[in-house]
Amino acid sequence: MRIIGVVDLKDGQAVHARGGRRDEYVAVDQALGLTIAGSATALARLYRDRFDLAEVYVADLNAIAGSPLHSVALSAMARIGVSLLVDAGVASVDAARQVAPHAHTIVVGLETLPSMQILASICDGVSNPIVFSLDLRGRSPITRDPSTASPDEIASQAVDAGADALLVLDVARVGTRTGPDVEMLRRIRRAAPAVPLLAGGGVRGLNDLQDLADIGCDGALVATALQDGRLTRAHVEAANRL
Repeated sequence: MRIIGVVDLKDGQAVHARGGRRDEYVAVDQALGLTIAGSATALARLYRDRFDLAEVYVADLNAIAGSPLHSVALSAMARIGVSLLVDAGVASVDAARQVAPHAHTIVVGLETLPSMQILASICDGVSNPIVFSLDLRGRSPITRDPSTASPDEIASQAVDAGADALLVLDVARVGTRTGPDVEMLRRIRRAAPAVPLLAGGGVRGLNDLQDLADIGCDGALVATALQDGRLTRAHVEAANRL
């Protein structure tokens, strides 16, 4: 199982994400005794050095809200030698091309995606791998175009549109230590068995990672449990073998 560290970027700082309430996010001050002082690069370096993580997921919260991309911060993180999965509110092929030089993998989130037709165009229009983020609050899809489609139906549509992998991201669970929604993830795995599946939100420790592996998840996004030490390097190494 892949363990992917998380950096949430807001107003130039790495912030603590809590339950999707973005107006309440504050800068990461310390992690594992290391002074971060809001530095996204310092946090990415901690993931690399303390846990030997090769991948970091970056949510550019300002870009998701429609502001310019944090291109300088992204470039600085990429220079330390980690592969970046970047969610920057991509909603068009042109926007994906702007993100492409700063990311190994482009994350296209349901929250900002106008349609599955646009997703198909993005998948065809850039060479970077595309991860579709099935953004949920609880079990409700977060979408600009509300519909009756269920999360598993949306996941299937995204794969049909050409997404290389799926991320199920429950913002209500982010930073809350409540555990992942294993049943929802099981449903998504059944609906889309042919592509890698990543889980985001609520991972507390190795037992949660074991549960995710048992239902067929290929990786997990983790922030708080790495920063506060509940997941150790030994745990991460054990998870890599799951």
